[in-house]
Amino acid sequence: MTLILRLLFNTLGLLLIAEFIPGITVDGFYPALIAAIILGLLNIVIKPILLVLTLPITVVTLGLFAFVINAALFLFAASFIQGFSVDSFLYALLGSILMSLVSTLGNRWINPETTKQKVVYREIKE
Repeated sequence: MTLILRLLFNTLGLLLIAEFIPGITVDGFYPALIAAIILGLLNIVIKPILLVLTLPITVVTLGLFAFVINAALFLFAASFIQGFSVDSFLYALLGSILMSLVSTLGNRWINPETTKQKVVYREIKE
């Protein structure tokens, strides 16, 4: 159930981002839903591989190259999804940052108990 809620939250977030950023266009709910699914799959499968392959560049740039990877995946997803387009890399960068924020807020809203982990101390008796 939480997976469906996260997917719907990301879909609505993508529609909202497309309304406010002029370089990102989404034709409707269905293309936004497909884009949210594809972006989720790309972030699960391709992003970790790219992060490992570009680890030296990421370390040198203090992690800022991860934003470039996110933007490239955002632009890549827009290149083959009908009804979802991004005009330039700068708009992809801005859209990927906003999409990450929307996804983080959605995950915290849907599963608030996962962010509040209790620390349990145990006494070791000798």
